[in-house]
Amino acid sequence: MKHRNLRLCLALTALVFLFSCKKDAAQKRAKSGPDPTEKEKRAADTWQTVIDNSSFADYTAFEAQWNYLYPWGADHNGTARMYGSPTDHNHVSLTNGELTLLATRINWDEGVSSSVPHLPIRYHSGAIHAKHQVLINDQYPNYEVKGDFQAPSSPGTWPAFWLTAVNSWPPESDILEFKGDTQNWFNTFRTPSDVSSTLVNVPSPGNWHTYRAWITKVNATEVDIHYYLDGVWKAVHRGNFVGKPMWIIINLQMEGSSGSNGPTTNTYYKAKNIYVGRTAAG
Repeated sequence: MKHRNLRLCLALTALVFLFSCKKDAAQKRAKSGPDPTEKEKRAADTWQTVIDNSSFADYTAFEAQWNYLYPWGADHNGTARMYGSPTDHNHVSLTNGELTLLATRINWDEGVSSSVPHLPIRYHSGAIHAKHQVLINDQYPNYEVKGDFQAPSSPGTWPAFWLTAVNSWPPESDILEFKGDTQNWFNTFRTPSDVSSTLVNVPSPGNWHTYRAWITKVNATEVDIHYYLDGVWKAVHRGNFVGKPMWIIINLQMEGSSGSNGPTTNTYYKAKNIYVGRTAAG
């Protein structure tokens, strides 16, 4: 009987230990978020690179993949008007594989923003958008969008790296957005009033950091968007984005949501190693 009780105690101890290990592993996964490598392994489809990290190598490579300004024009939700073209690189320039967007204060009257008519234009700045549009559907169920950025964070500066609707807003996914301080806003807009926001403090945003979104189709209408900073998972938001094409935009807007007291000196926003890839169903 003593030996039987000993064996029973050992078996119960082993079960408790096994349960404890599984619980600890589950808690660690919950804290760290999904492993993107495992998510990629589960996608048995063909991986396609849409934009590789050489698109800022020179203006020929750049203009093959990117357009100047916003998709809709020069103005949007702030006091900066965007300038840039194949013959005007004052505010959108390339050097050593890096994109630089420059915002400068103007001292003349250039009217008001066509996007927000009560806002006066107080800056000239730069914006670009990719020719490729992100579209999650049965054919392309997974997307990765990422890049390295040096972002301004002083009051009145509003840099962004984001996806937004081609046809009718929203959807919108903000992968990088600073509003005049060192907090990055990971945002997902499902409707104008239904928004998920995860705010993450970024040490020294003016140094290089990597911002990443992994977007995966989870059902007929919805996607999960996993947001990462410097390779560390920060949040997952769900949105009804299936079948809705989105632009990829990099821009340096000013004031607006970042405050009304913007800088009087030049503001710089830099990007490199922009990468976009997707899985394609066979």
